[in-house]
Amino acid sequence: MFSLQTIFGQGKQFFALLDEAADAAHASTRALYEMLKAPQSTPSLDAFKLARQRERTASDKISQALVDSFITPMEREDIEALASALYKIPKQVERFADRYALARHRLEGIDFAPRAAMLEKAAAVVVEMVHALRDMRLEQMKQLNDRLRVIETEADRLILELHRDIYSGRLDAAEMFLLKEFFEILEKAIDRCREAGVVAYEIVLKNS
Repeated sequence: MFSLQTIFGQGKQFFALLDEAADAAHASTRALYEMLKAPQSTPSLDAFKLARQRERTASDKISQALVDSFITPMEREDIEALASALYKIPKQVERFADRYALARHRLEGIDFAPRAAMLEKAAAVVVEMVHALRDMRLEQMKQLNDRLRVIETEADRLILELHRDIYSGRLDAAEMFLLKEFFEILEKAIDRCREAGVVAYEIVLKNS
């Protein structure tokens, strides 16, 4: 019978690849925050494309490793679920960035930066949670999960404040539709971080 140490030793590549996926997701949120806190600068989408490529590469390697490996450090379904959740973060962020680059001339006076800062913080916690999977310590993961929940709550409050601009009466129908789309994309990006955190937390619950 394999010992836990042997099993986890055999699965080191999964931890490294999940770390890479989480780091790529965090890099995309950091790039978004940098872009939104300098709205007068011409936005570059290179950082977002690079993060997405890193995420795709890590995701592909995880899928291949699941095929090639007889032993995994956690259930295969859990690895797939976490990889999928991480993959969706930079995808959503890049969606926001692409649209913002096209429409920023119509978004003057709308400050997305504080909300992007909360998204970046959420992604940073997800990085910690993914890295903490190596230890499978429930108390540590619970603390991280609680931190992520607090960030999500604060982000929801900030996004709710942005909705006041939609219903302020100073916007025409086209502007209202545009803002609503951006709010929803940003909210979904934060939700994606929360989903990844929930998967990581549930993995530790199963294995602790």
